[in-house]
Amino acid sequence: MSSSWNFADVWEVAADMQPDAPALVHGKRRISWAQMDRRADGVGRWLLGVGIARQDKVAIYLYNAPEYLESVFGILKVGAVPVNTNYRYADREIVYLWDNADAAAVVFHGAFRELVERVRAKLPKVRGWLWVDDGTSACPPWATPYEEAATSAAQRTVAPWGRSGDDLVMLYTGGTTGMPKGVMWRQDDLFARMNASGFRHYRDATGVAGVEEALRTSGPGMALLPACPLMHATGAFTAMECLSEGGKVVLLEGRHFDPVELFDAIEREQVNGVVIVGDPFGRPMLAALDAEPDRWDLSSLVGILSSGAMWSEEVKAGLLRHRPDMVLFDFFASSEALGMGASISTGTAASKTAEFALGSEVLVLGEDGRPVAPGSGEVGVLALAGRNPIGYYKDDEKTAATFREIDGVRYSIPGDYAQVRADGSIHLLGRGSVSINTAGEKVYPEEVEEALKTHPGVRDAAVVGVPDERFGEMVVGIVEPAGPVVPDEQELIDHVKARLAGFKAPRRVRIVGSVGRSPSGKLDYRRHSAEAARWISAGHHRDDPEG
Repeated sequence: MSSSWNFADVWEVAADMQPDAPALVHGKRRISWAQMDRRADGVGRWLLGVGIARQDKVAIYLYNAPEYLESVFGILKVGAVPVNTNYRYADREIVYLWDNADAAAVVFHGAFRELVERVRAKLPKVRGWLWVDDGTSACPPWATPYEEAATSAAQRTVAPWGRSGDDLVMLYTGGTTGMPKGVMWRQDDLFARMNASGFRHYRDATGVAGVEEALRTSGPGMALLPACPLMHATGAFTAMECLSEGGKVVLLEGRHFDPVELFDAIEREQVNGVVIVGDPFGRPMLAALDAEPDRWDLSSLVGILSSGAMWSEEVKAGLLRHRPDMVLFDFFASSEALGMGASISTGTAASKTAEFALGSEVLVLGEDGRPVAPGSGEVGVLALAGRNPIGYYKDDEKTAATFREIDGVRYSIPGDYAQVRADGSIHLLGRGSVSINTAGEKVYPEEVEEALKTHPGVRDAAVVGVPDERFGEMVVGIVEPAGPVVPDEQELIDHVKARLAGFKAPRRVRIVGSVGRSPSGKLDYRRHSAEAARWISAGHHRDDPEG
């Protein structure tokens, strides 16, 4: 590898080249590149002051706000490692994550003060606490106000140990089973991966000189709005790539997704790209546009990018009806593997649900470890070669299981199952860790969920396995109705059977007010499985139809 990319180096070049251009926008707050750079210097200066050493971990416990990306910048400036924190976690999970990550400092929103106070005594490795004012609480005496730190530097903050492309970015992912685990990316590898699929490409050999030349000749980059949380990879990585291109990141003020706020911001800030997580964002966006098709001027919007959850053909087609000249990019990726597949939809055709073109470095491997034959119908696991994470933090066993060498090539194999169509495209089935084994057959929940969601009476759905004496596991659907009229259970089962093999159809369907997706669009399969088991054991029986 001929490169040694470091995000802080690139962002400092952008700040020097375009100091007055906007870097971060949050409602009425507008922060220029020069201001973001200097405020990040202040954060870095504070970190050094509390004793942060090279590659120490710093946890970021924030909602979407400029302080999130300023903190990432400041952490990277001093050669430390940013660690994301899921703000939906409870006390036990927070303690586990920060202890497992060896967090030496924490940046937190005032809204989390009470939780932080409850867990502080259990985290003796944390040496400094940086409190971000969000109008919810006063700064506790044991923390430093963020603004005090952010305004403390008059010049560039430089750590005595410098920076390199080997410095890490760590992304904790909860997955679907087990406790959160930290995915370790070398900055050089992560930058190169994202740069390869970005809108403005830099050649590895040029380094920061290439960044200077691009900004000098082409000016600032695009305006990007990550509608999903920065605490997850989809939001964080796309925002980091936007900054690396010298662009402007626009953040929503609301802490719950509101499509009206989204479209208002697109129009006001002339946003070029929006980042979402599949249907959990796409469906309410489509509903808002259908309700008021002439309300917003979306002429600046070039594309919508999605990753992390299924984005259905129906929703893509609906969005394109409102703006047929934009492009919809549906990326298949995970925290452990960027660039596994993509599908592109334009005004002429929406790509099918869960259908992706394979990336150039992707294989689908069968049980024998060899690539599956296109059109064979065989189910395989996706494997990605090339620039990948170096492993999971402090977990050699999971690292060995996920990052494996095949025929002398190192692959990331996070556990996503798929079939290869005759034309070489992949049909995504889902993550193997939540697959259901019913009567010896494997059922992938996401495939069944998408079939359920094609019913007009279904707004959202989850599918889980529940222990069953006869079948080993019973397929159970959890359905959130689209309106006041609740679909009949047998009608929903028959609807799925008309689209998939009979054994994949739910044998029971539970109706709920909400499937309770996280801000990133994820489902809590363990909770749904436990609740469905209790629901059935409480006496909600029916004659069990034969698959």
